[in-house]
Amino acid sequence: METTRRSIAKALSWRILATVITSVLVLVITGKGELAATVGLADTSIKFFVYFGHERLWNRINYGREQKQPEYSI
Repeated sequence: METTRRSIAKALSWRILATVITSVLVLVITGKGELAATVGLADTSIKFFVYFGHERLWNRINYGREQKQPEYSI
């Protein structure tokens, strides 16, 4: 299971990258820097919390995880 700190770090690093991509895309399409920044920040504000919650939920699901075998048995 991941720690909350690790989930926050992953969410932050992903959102920084995603914000840049979204802002550049809006800038290329509209040519308006202020609109691109506004859309990028709104996108990040919403999706950061959605991603963090998604990560924490998946930490509770065992699907696809290998069970750790004990080092010894009696």
